[in-house]
Amino acid sequence: MNKDSIQGRWNILSWEQLYDDGRVVHPMGTELEGFIEYGPHGMFCVMARKDREQFSSGGQWSANAAEKAAAYDGYLTYAGGYEVDGDNILHHVRHSLFPNWVGGTQHRVAQLDGDVLALTARLEEGTPEARTARLLWRRSVG
Repeated sequence: MNKDSIQGRWNILSWEQLYDDGRVVHPMGTELEGFIEYGPHGMFCVMARKDREQFSSGGQWSANAAEKAAAYDGYLTYAGGYEVDGDNILHHVRHSLFPNWVGGTQHRVAQLDGDVLALTARLEEGTPEARTARLLWRRSVG
């Protein structure tokens, strides 16, 4: 795999987390939408969301804490530079809704099968919440 083989926009098909204890969780449900885009100059962007309720106040800064928390739980975005190293894609995070990722590198194992890209990552290794996140993406056309 190389940068040329993954460049472009990929629309999300599914996101599941496979826990070591056998649980399967879909963090944003099964009706999510979003994309990952790998640019020709080594930059990437991920955006994913599920349907979310509008804030009752109508203003993003005046929403109550529960509304803000629900909006956060239904949205994921991060961006930065990327590298391809064999079957691994390294996301060097410069911007993220989740502040703990900023300045770090997210490691993804990639498998390309035709127009479907699978990205997997191990999370919280060595804890009771250890799991494999698996996201499937289909190459966007047009």
